[in-house]
Amino acid sequence: MLSMREDPDDPNEPGHEECMIFSTDGRTRLLFIEVPEGKQVKNRIHFDLRPPDATREEEVSRLIGLGATEVADHRRSDGSGWVTLADPEGNEFCVLRGDSQAEDPVRPPRDLTAQAPLTTAAAPSPQPRNPRAIPAG
Repeated sequence: MLSMREDPDDPNEPGHEECMIFSTDGRTRLLFIEVPEGKQVKNRIHFDLRPPDATREEEVSRLIGLGATEVADHRRSDGSGWVTLADPEGNEFCVLRGDSQAEDPVRPPRDLTAQAPLTTAAAPSPQPRNPRAIPAG
């Protein structure tokens, strides 16, 4: 989905506590670390993913075939929107329109900034704490 690859010298095998994937140019890395606790609350990180080589619908079908489950369908009749999926452990992520479907594949589509109101109340996100911030005054 992310056009990322494993390190051929350190493949990610079932049972490994750490799994890293790299972008094709090697500049971006994602490290996943297994923890003993089960998911207790909402994810601390959320991915909005845009398929580089498939449509949103093709990618959603592929991911469901690999074990993801559909949580919510936010597709609109005009083709905008996204689908929220969860991996087998319940971690949620969204699949946006594919690069070939997006107006500008580099920037998020406009439909993400004009979302319809959520049907459930969401707690405001806490402001990140910056230890280097200079106090006002």
